[in-house]
Amino acid sequence: MFRALLPVAGAGLVRDVVAGITLAALAIPEVMGYTRIAGTPVVTGLYTLLLPAIVFAIFGSSRLLVVGADSATAAIMAASLTPLLRPASGEWMAAAGMLALLTAAILLVARITRLSFLADFLSRTVLVGFLAGVGVQVALGELPGLFGIRIGEVQGTLAKAWSTAQHLGEMHPPDAAVGLAVVALTLLLRRWSRKLPGALVAIVAALIASGVYELQSRGVAVIGPLRGGLPQIAVPGSASEWAQWSTLLPVALAMSVVILAQSAATSRAYAWKYNQPFDEDADLLALALANAGAGLTGAFVVNGSPTKTEMVDAAGGRSQVAHLTMAAVVLVVLLFFTGPIGLLPTAALSGVVFLIGVELIHVHELRTILAARPSEFWVAAATGAAVVLAGVELAVAAAMTLSLIDHVRRGYRPLNSVIARGEDGHARLLPVAASEEYAPGLMVYRFSHSMYYANADVLSREVIALASAAEPPLRWFVLDMDSVDDVDFSAGATLASLRRTLAEGGTEMKFLRASKSIVESLRAYGLLTDHGPGDDTFTSIRDMRHHFESNQRRWETAKPPP
Repeated sequence: MFRALLPVAGAGLVRDVVAGITLAALAIPEVMGYTRIAGTPVVTGLYTLLLPAIVFAIFGSSRLLVVGADSATAAIMAASLTPLLRPASGEWMAAAGMLALLTAAILLVARITRLSFLADFLSRTVLVGFLAGVGVQVALGELPGLFGIRIGEVQGTLAKAWSTAQHLGEMHPPDAAVGLAVVALTLLLRRWSRKLPGALVAIVAALIASGVYELQSRGVAVIGPLRGGLPQIAVPGSASEWAQWSTLLPVALAMSVVILAQSAATSRAYAWKYNQPFDEDADLLALALANAGAGLTGAFVVNGSPTKTEMVDAAGGRSQVAHLTMAAVVLVVLLFFTGPIGLLPTAALSGVVFLIGVELIHVHELRTILAARPSEFWVAAATGAAVVLAGVELAVAAAMTLSLIDHVRRGYRPLNSVIARGEDGHARLLPVAASEEYAPGLMVYRFSHSMYYANADVLSREVIALASAAEPPLRWFVLDMDSVDDVDFSAGATLASLRRTLAEGGTEMKFLRASKSIVESLRAYGLLTDHGPGDDTFTSIRDMRHHFESNQRRWETAKPPP
């Protein structure tokens, strides 16, 4: 407890308090916007920055990670509940609270059973594609509200976009003017300075305009009265609703995986940036408690937010004191300023959420992935398409599957090489197609991945092709195992078969730079003699060359049999 808060220095305390006030100014309009995605009352967004933020500040280890409403988990919840319930209804709110408690339970189980490694199955590439898909979904979903178009209950991102296009002629000009003005003002202020709270300034301007010009009387839709004060602590849902908890479990599981991946990645990044201590298990427990707090206070699932964490970092915050300050500002807003917030035009909030969705599409990073690793770009693109076409919940499973497939694909076709001796006497790597011997009669083949059942055929084909094409014929075929950290039974059987095939042609199989565990595996598969190092295994290229040259002199002086 309190690891993310202590120690507190005088100068650091002032800096964190200022950062917390800045964070509140930036985060309040953002979480209000997320309620548009989650289908919950605006005040519930403020609730996500109260008890959940306080709980994480006390129990978490990350000094910078900000916990609150998040677009990805809000989108998962909305996409899963929309076919079943009406947004903002009593049943919807009960389900939202139940999902937060179920997510808390899953995260707690993950902490107890040490399943946090599941986060590693969402690669950075897949996460970029996933967030881009969520961004498209969020941005397209806000177009009706942004232009004041009523399209009714339409399921699916593309269906909503198509319905919006069909009803463009029914656009309500006053709503559209407010929404587009908020978008334009926010972008203009950000272009001027990224440190300015552009969204907050635009929201406050819309509030003032709504009050001064009585926009509601001119047909502009507003949020309406908000319940002020502290949230009530209660278990959401009735006994009959909890009896159906199994229908919500897959949704909670999907959100838990996203929370694991996103929160862990964000915490790690900032811990490394400032060389701060970081305990993933402690953060996992804190996230579980934060979601329990959200579920018990009428809010919805919370997550570690990269955008809000970047906000507090840019503002100079260096501990969770900034987040406690943010919670204090939110408390003041809940107690004294919910009345004015009710005058906020819904189109203004749609404008803020639309920009949030657009910012989730990291175009620059996608371009970088495309330039550096085209194959991974298509994995990211497929993940984003899965979000838009199949929904966020299924896309989480697809994202994990694609990450695994991409990993297996690289292991299935490893980029192996041969080691040749350059003119300067130093070793150099060449493509397998070069088929160059290290020395006459000596071929060194470097395998660049673990040897397992999926790439055993590649291993067999390349070794046979190299040995068959060697000129002069080989005395030794040496496998460099420097990059091999495992040899499964199938690969071991393949190596045994290759050893017999090479021996029939007068070539001995040797092993170079194998780790202790690999040597033990090779011995278990019957690939090594019991004579020890220098017979079948070598610790270095120099060691291999020395033994080969010694044997070469013996071969040259040996008399042919009578």
